[in-house]
Amino acid sequence: MRFQTPLVPARLIRRYKRFLADAVLEADGREITAHCPNPGAMLGLADPDMRIWLEPNDDPKKKLKFGWRLVELPGGHWAGIDTAVPNRVVGEALRAAAVPGLEAYGGVRAEVKYGQNSRIDFLLTETGLSDAYVEVKNVHLRRAGDLAEFPDCVTARGAKHLGELAAMVAEGHRAVMLYLVQRDDCARFDLARDLDPAYGGAFDRARAAGVEVIVMGTEISRDGVTIGSQFPCTI
Repeated sequence: MRFQTPLVPARLIRRYKRFLADAVLEADGREITAHCPNPGAMLGLADPDMRIWLEPNDDPKKKLKFGWRLVELPGGHWAGIDTAVPNRVVGEALRAAAVPGLEAYGGVRAEVKYGQNSRIDFLLTETGLSDAYVEVKNVHLRRAGDLAEFPDCVTARGAKHLGELAAMVAEGHRAVMLYLVQRDDCARFDLARDLDPAYGGAFDRARAAGVEVIVMGTEISRDGVTIGSQFPCTI
């Protein structure tokens, strides 16, 4: 997935009201307000004076002319903060048969209605195979070492999705929870059970019901985000 417009660097002043961020553009020192496409806590990714990368736009329908896409991390690493990116990355990877365990599926449909007033991120179909319901979650929390964690705050919606995936297994389908780690300084994955114990419980029930788990890394640059290597999953 490539960004539509070349990104520009800025220094973060503050993130507020969840979807807004004030920043100073490095090119000319202007202070601007950018759209922050992330409803989560963004722990460790929204500290003042962090170097961030914004995508400009000239869309007359958009009030904000910049969208926050990346955070530059120590050691030349990156984190993507746009929660819409994972579905685009995973969609491209599924269509290219680049997700381990799901390569055999030729039919890839996005945003299909299922469950209780929900939409599955991807419904995979192939003659002779059970349909596979794939839910994608964005992961960008890192608190220790190279360990990526999910979630970064309470997510009742995420717990609901796990229950609906379990219901698909009960109906005879495959169901897959795919966590996409949108930062390139991690190599392991676990649940942040201390931040949302209810989600941890929902995850355990879903796993016991037969929901599969896939954790994938990403390759991130100022040009875009693509699927990376599979992470070991021991939970």
